[in-house]
Amino acid sequence: MIDVTTYADRNVAVLGMSRTGIAAGHALLAGGARVFALDDMPAARERARECLGAAVVVDDAAQISWSDIATLVVSPGVPLHFPKPHPVIRKARAAGCEILGDIELFARARAERTRLVLITGTNGKSTTTALLGHIIAESGLPVAVGGNIGKPVLEMPGLPDQGVYVVEISSFQLDLTSHSQADIAILLNITPDHLDRHGDMAGYVAAKRRIFDGLSVAAGCIVGVDDTYGENICSDLRAAGHSVVPLSIENETAESGEVTTCEITEGIVVRDGKLCEVVAGTEHPQMDLRDLSHLPGSHNWQNVAAAYAAARGLGLARAEICTAIETFPGLAHRMEQLGKIGTVRFVNDSKATNADATARALACYTDIFLILGGVAKSGGIEGLKPFFSHIAKVYLIGEAAAAFAAALDDVPHIICGDLETAVSAAFADASSQKKEAVILLSPACASFDQFENFEARGAAFRAWVERLRQDNSMAGGAV
Repeated sequence: MIDVTTYADRNVAVLGMSRTGIAAGHALLAGGARVFALDDMPAARERARECLGAAVVVDDAAQISWSDIATLVVSPGVPLHFPKPHPVIRKARAAGCEILGDIELFARARAERTRLVLITGTNGKSTTTALLGHIIAESGLPVAVGGNIGKPVLEMPGLPDQGVYVVEISSFQLDLTSHSQADIAILLNITPDHLDRHGDMAGYVAAKRRIFDGLSVAAGCIVGVDDTYGENICSDLRAAGHSVVPLSIENETAESGEVTTCEITEGIVVRDGKLCEVVAGTEHPQMDLRDLSHLPGSHNWQNVAAAYAAARGLGLARAEICTAIETFPGLAHRMEQLGKIGTVRFVNDSKATNADATARALACYTDIFLILGGVAKSGGIEGLKPFFSHIAKVYLIGEAAAAFAAALDDVPHIICGDLETAVSAAFADASSQKKEAVILLSPACASFDQFENFEARGAAFRAWVERLRQDNSMAGGAV
């Protein structure tokens, strides 16, 4: 655990007793702060009493004299601006109280000679974070991985000199971060997401670009430039004197068949499936990414390119980076390969909580039996239309089922309602073809109508696939 000593003998309020808030409370208490723990939910306050001690939990924020509070630490799930600020945040602002999140606390508390890599993007940030952590671990350097990927940053262990913290950071966390003091900051991509929390696309983009706020000009900036937002941010950073490594991944557009990459004279590109360092306009191939079965598709190639660039920025050798990439096993719920039953392959992409992520998955396969639905994001499934030709049939679940059915045009589909029904129906249809097919869970939706989170949804999918495998084996079928 990281002890936060900068608030010793001072009053700090922590709003939101999720795992992040609990970790922040522990770190502040260990550093000598007087902590006031707040949450709207009685169950969460009870959990805080068990974890932090009854004395620190405040049942009513009105009991707090905000003029006596040095800082309010806010968990990322708490609304900061939209749809409206939490009442506690309004009270803290009125009192002129500093408001920040756990990433900023961590950045202030980590040992000076350790290094910090921050990673954000609408899609791919968890895979990139885990992959970079794997590369660094394989090199023999001390490394800790955390943040939005799962482990709160303040629960990460202390590292020795030259140890590397690899941290995934969400737009919610970036809204609460002003000076990350990162050594390397990575922005993978930006497409519409979380607009209810940021107000509009401009607010979302502003949150994402905060990853570069407060960086020294010596820090490394790695930016995906295949969307207009990233391209503009890259130009702005260069104009401000920052060292920027642009990333561009060769893509074939579904409508025209045109293959495009941005023109890069210094940076990283993937062309013809090959990862290339570009130096003075010359491309130097390093490895063929088409051989990485655990990281399929051009979206994963962007993740690999970003991790490669960061590892090079940390001083690792090209050969050891490429060897480590080849041994990376992939992440659960992100294009996770669950194997085959007969001629049918199962892929768990439960992490695809928006249409852009699902479109990236659809680009990897043809003859797809797609499980789609949940709590729809802004824009619905409009972004999937270029890949409708890849889909054999769609199995709709959750709140969005009826709306998605209306948007699927002539794509064959059925409303199944729940995941179990969808898996069974998809397998019956896919296996009756007697040819290679893919059943893909890539919902393009949040999971909260039927599951606690995307991990629970993916775990349920995996369990139903395993049951199908067992039933098929008992019946004498191919597995």
